[in-house]
Amino acid sequence: MRKIYYCCFALLSFFVCACGNRKAGGELTGVRLKGLKSSKAPKGMVFIPAGSFIAGQSDEDITSAQIAQNRQFTQSAFFMDETEISNSQYRQFVNWVRDSIAITQYLNDPSYFIQGKEGDNAGQRFIDWQKVGDGNGLWGKKNDNKDALNQMYYQGDDRIFGRDELDVRLLKYHYEIYNHRMAAANKNNKNMRRSDFIIRDTIGIYPDTLVWLADFSYAQNEPMVEGYFSHPAFQDYPVVGVNWRQARAFAVWRTRLYENYAQRVGLSRLARLSYELPSEHQWEYAARGGLNGAPYPWGGPTIRNAKGCLMANFKPGRGNYADDGGAYTVPVHSYFPNDYGLYNMAGNVAEWTASSFEESSSSFIHDMNPTYSYEAKSNDPEILKRKVVRGGSWKDIGYFLQNSTRTYEYQDTAKSYIGFRCVTSYAGRDL
Repeated sequence: MRKIYYCCFALLSFFVCACGNRKAGGELTGVRLKGLKSSKAPKGMVFIPAGSFIAGQSDEDITSAQIAQNRQFTQSAFFMDETEISNSQYRQFVNWVRDSIAITQYLNDPSYFIQGKEGDNAGQRFIDWQKVGDGNGLWGKKNDNKDALNQMYYQGDDRIFGRDELDVRLLKYHYEIYNHRMAAANKNNKNMRRSDFIIRDTIGIYPDTLVWLADFSYAQNEPMVEGYFSHPAFQDYPVVGVNWRQARAFAVWRTRLYENYAQRVGLSRLARLSYELPSEHQWEYAARGGLNGAPYPWGGPTIRNAKGCLMANFKPGRGNYADDGGAYTVPVHSYFPNDYGLYNMAGNVAEWTASSFEESSSSFIHDMNPTYSYEAKSNDPEILKRKVVRGGSWKDIGYFLQNSTRTYEYQDTAKSYIGFRCVTSYAGRDL
């Protein structure tokens, strides 16, 4: 019986191979993946071409800190958000998390779920986001979910005038990232498993609106606390009150949002986009806009143009905040973009980068796609939790608007003057 089985198996294998050889003519043809042959700019992003640039100070080091030494680097091509992430864009993330929690933990209504049918997703249960739509079906005035969702509102003494207000402390997002750099450093360690290189984090994602009061002593910023993230008038302003971990969580969620779309249209998993925070040298290269040696994104040598108009939103003079057109932040499309089409790479809000802050990093990082990063643990000392912040903000003096100025903030800290934007790689020829 066993001989008959082997004979049948050998005959089947010969038949399959013979068919394949007839189709390919016996030649090596490769395995083609379904997807785009080259990348196109995702919505709201601009293409940053590959090139070489001299990083570091373009003017006198007035602080004598010597933390931005001049050095030439080469950067491969990538895409970058043309503006800082706005309140409206971040609210999409908040609403997605809100609705996910409502459906999975409180409603438990089978009609909001669909079953995966193909590949690794077969048999798994997913939220049917087409049914959820813009969320009105869950949270509108005319719905049958009020009693089930009541626990997501503030309860008891936390309520004001009996109003139904969402308890934002419940809005937590869990995400997982595979740390390739850690895996590469330990590739010869046979005692480590794949799970040792997976970063898992659960974090509250609602912006800290109290930063408008916490950042400034004796300043009457209550209107900004109450309305900056929630009022429609501010929907096109940059999101603030988001710490580094929340910004990274947003990038992971944005990647998964695109993956869900790519899965529906049948793109190969390897052909999908992955969003992340820019490294500090990606950020500086993009900010310079191809103008090597220029002190500012628009060139320079000063912060005003030939007509005397200020070119960014910052703290001019001795503190005339409104002289540039905005007392606080301004809409993300304000002022002229640089030569790559990027808005507000100087001023408005400073921006988180993926890089860890190390004073001497420019001396030891690689000269091709340079980066320095460290995955700080919760029990690590504070000095290891420093993340590079670039660009200067609405409350900073002109020095911080320079392309080369480096500063930092701790990864768990949120500020009223720090936002972020995302990048994604360019899959194709660097032309």
